[in-house]
Amino acid sequence: MKQSPFPQAREDTIQAMNTSWKEISLEETIANHLVEVHGYEVGHSAGFAREFGVDTSQLLRFLENTQKSELDGWKTEGGAKWLEKLLLQLRDQIHKRGVVALWREGLKCGACRFQLYFARPLSPDDPAQALRFASNVFSVTRQLHFSAAAGKLALDLGIFVNGIPLATFELKNAFTNQNALDARRQYQNDRSSKEPIFGFKHCLVHFAADSDEVWMTSKLQDDKTVFYPFNLGTQEGGGNPVNPDGLKTSYLWEDVLSKPSVAEIIEKFAQLVREPDDSGVEREKLLFPRVHQRDAVRRLLAEVRQHGAGGAYLIQHSAGSGKSNTISWLAHQLVETLSAQKPAFDCIVIITDRRVLDNQIARTIKSFDSRKGLVVHADESGKQLAQLLNGEAKIVISTLQKFDPALKAIQASPDKKFAIVIDEAHSSQSGDGAATMNGVLGGKVQDHDLLDYEDKILAIIGARKQLKNASYFAFTATPKNRTLEAFGIKAPTPEEPNRFVPFHAYTMRQAIAEGFILDVLKNYRSLQSVYRVQPKTESNGETDPQMDVSQANKKLRRYVEQHTPAIERKARVMLGHFERDVQHLLNNGAKAMVVTSGIESAIRYKWAFDKLIAHSGLGWRSLVAFSGEKTVEGVPLTENGINQLAQDDIPREFKKPEVKFLIVAEKFQTGFDEPMLSAMYVDKPLGGIQAVQTLSRLNRCAPTKNQTFVLDFFNRFETVAAAFKDYYEVTHLTEEADLNRLNDLESALDDAQVFSRAEVEQFCTALIDGDKDELARRQKCEPMLDAVAETFKTVLSRDEQITFKGDLKAFVRAYEFFAAVRPFVRPDWEELALFGRFLLPKLPILAPGEEESDILERAELVSYRLFERPGQMAIPLEGGGAIEPTPISGGGLPPETQLDRLSVILENFNARYGKEADGSTELLVTKELPDILEEDATYQAAKKHSGRGHAFDAAANAIKTHMQKHMMSQTDLYKRFVQDADFQRGLIEDIFRNDYDNQSGGGASL
Repeated sequence: MKQSPFPQAREDTIQAMNTSWKEISLEETIANHLVEVHGYEVGHSAGFAREFGVDTSQLLRFLENTQKSELDGWKTEGGAKWLEKLLLQLRDQIHKRGVVALWREGLKCGACRFQLYFARPLSPDDPAQALRFASNVFSVTRQLHFSAAAGKLALDLGIFVNGIPLATFELKNAFTNQNALDARRQYQNDRSSKEPIFGFKHCLVHFAADSDEVWMTSKLQDDKTVFYPFNLGTQEGGGNPVNPDGLKTSYLWEDVLSKPSVAEIIEKFAQLVREPDDSGVEREKLLFPRVHQRDAVRRLLAEVRQHGAGGAYLIQHSAGSGKSNTISWLAHQLVETLSAQKPAFDCIVIITDRRVLDNQIARTIKSFDSRKGLVVHADESGKQLAQLLNGEAKIVISTLQKFDPALKAIQASPDKKFAIVIDEAHSSQSGDGAATMNGVLGGKVQDHDLLDYEDKILAIIGARKQLKNASYFAFTATPKNRTLEAFGIKAPTPEEPNRFVPFHAYTMRQAIAEGFILDVLKNYRSLQSVYRVQPKTESNGETDPQMDVSQANKKLRRYVEQHTPAIERKARVMLGHFERDVQHLLNNGAKAMVVTSGIESAIRYKWAFDKLIAHSGLGWRSLVAFSGEKTVEGVPLTENGINQLAQDDIPREFKKPEVKFLIVAEKFQTGFDEPMLSAMYVDKPLGGIQAVQTLSRLNRCAPTKNQTFVLDFFNRFETVAAAFKDYYEVTHLTEEADLNRLNDLESALDDAQVFSRAEVEQFCTALIDGDKDELARRQKCEPMLDAVAETFKTVLSRDEQITFKGDLKAFVRAYEFFAAVRPFVRPDWEELALFGRFLLPKLPILAPGEEESDILERAELVSYRLFERPGQMAIPLEGGGAIEPTPISGGGLPPETQLDRLSVILENFNARYGKEADGSTELLVTKELPDILEEDATYQAAKKHSGRGHAFDAAANAIKTHMQKHMMSQTDLYKRFVQDADFQRGLIEDIFRNDYDNQSGGGASL
């Protein structure tokens, strides 16, 4: 081996670097930068009053320089102990109100009042305020000795503003084999929260950092302290990217701790708020902005300052991003934002459908500014909303249902400028989203009922057009293609020249990596239903009639999955899984959601769960959530009635410890936050955004919550994985929608000759410029629509009617979308879209034809079993995020009816759904193993005399023994039974429950 010609030089260099890199520590790097670049002053431990937790020398120097006469007055009033009294009052007020309030509002001592901080000037034309701001003392102290009891204990760094602590630091160095985790442990184990500087509200933030990562907390609680990441994020989610110009964490001292940034945090972000906990008791919380929250707000404000009103911004912030606080900070700061030396907006309108968020936003903003009337709620009528928007209110919080009246009022006030902040809350909680579209479409809603929240927002904007005197700030975790094109920014690449991306993003990947939400797909199991149907022997009439194959299969599948025995069997599996794997989590506080395919199914699940819970003696309760009234088995039922609730307050009722299951039908599948949710049982098809939004109900964090469970009785791994792929990282639109499709649809409508252009123009003229009396105008316009509807019914065949109506719906929706996102002027399209919106409710609903002989009268379920689909127990989340443009397609002919004999339909149906692996496997599981329990004497004796636990053990032994006989004949099933403990226990428990619960008449719980 060739020896280096410079062995000693090499060793000397390494030794020198190791020594140097240890001596020139992170502590010194930060302190030097703050002093030399940002103009901080050097603090000293000698000036720090440990028992009061403030730097007395810096505080007094600030007061002497800025408020000498007031300080002299206090010295006279306070006497010989004036300083001690001042510090005692300061400590007392910090304990009561917190440092943020003191910086903003000052300190009262007897008849004297001291300003403890001077804010930045709102305008560059205010040099006096600029001088006052410059008088603030920003200081950094290295090796701060903080404890009166243990004088040698020292913090690495302390940062003060006018002597009041802003931040403390524990710093570690990778070259001494320590990192930020060691710094966190040091706070938890060696920094007592009883020390004044570490007391809650006494210091704004505490940082644990190394050269790679930063963690923070605003509340030290000794070993119970929870730290949160304060990192930029990387392609892998958490952490910080490589910094070619220095250390990965240099943003902390180069940006966050600069004087303008600290001032901004004190004045506009940091806040002590009071929020109710799960029991309704208000708790104090000290807010400090996370990196992405501060960055999003700052970038949006910079855009507004430069461009003024009229912009559109999409903010893709995942669940767990702290979106409500981001919205609050943005709204409050937009009120004072200037563009061209004038207020950028006269009024800020926040659109949200979540009452919890509504109240939280209001509380947070009011904690910044308590002026009466600053924040108002528009929760009465559209008229009230219009009055508020045209009045003196600066921030108006309203709902999706009043969004259209809000835009109408804004449109009628062109001299005023508005900021519209749209939260992604989902109207499925309340079930009244259709009312909004009634206002937009001016009549009975049909297919528009099916639009989700984002579609409705865009439809409303399209109906009013994107207003030039308004800016739109749209927050969502799952942007659709329409949303990206409407609010996103164009970011072309050579491969995708018409690419759209969000203005700002905080991804699901980063939120999971940083621990703000959980990965809900880590414990995902997909189950397969196996069943057989057969002809009813008592059927009257023709024994083997012909039927529509497609309709028959749909009806059969729905009948089987919603059949009471099937629901009871699935409910038994759900309850068993919850009892075995879930209920002990979160100190026995874990809860589950059951997602069903419709209201009737949800009600039947409620009955099944209540029956099983009562039989087991577990003492639990279930709730069912649905909107309106539903008649099941001849009985009209409501949500409050079936739940035995006096008022509609399921979220509060669900928090009670004995309530374990929430069974939902659309309602609460989105926009519902309950951290104690630990399991979800899915019995409906899910795909795309709906899959992500529904399963994400599980991802909220709670103390000790580190896992979730999904049992899916309907969907496959591949479907769910594909849905999450679009929204795991930053979502982008590959290209914009094709405007030419409007020309195609227009031509198709003209060719149908259902109405003429003259009729369209006549209607629009009468509607817009006609009689001002609404009743008179309707009496003139509605007959025009009736005449066209009559032509539609008499001239077109049924297939032509389906095509025409589909084309008209597509044109109206597409025009609404394009009107919201594209700058074009086509009065003829506007007239046609307006005419179409009013004509559609007049056209008859074209339901699919019913087959002459209903298959449900001629078929019955004879067996139903459940198997776990083979495959992984977790779905790995992967990046992606490229979604295709909005499809614009018109009506098409329904598929040709395919007829077949009842016997053939049932045979094919059973071939598809009636077996798992092969018939012998099904026979083994559905027949042999249950029969073994009937024949096993040990099990039968235990069932009668020894209680449930002993009976289960006996059943397990009998089933395991019998399975060994099929080692060769059922290799795959036997291998899985032996190797997969969850599968084995689930199979045994399913067979055992079916026998024991249905035949024994009771027994103690397992």
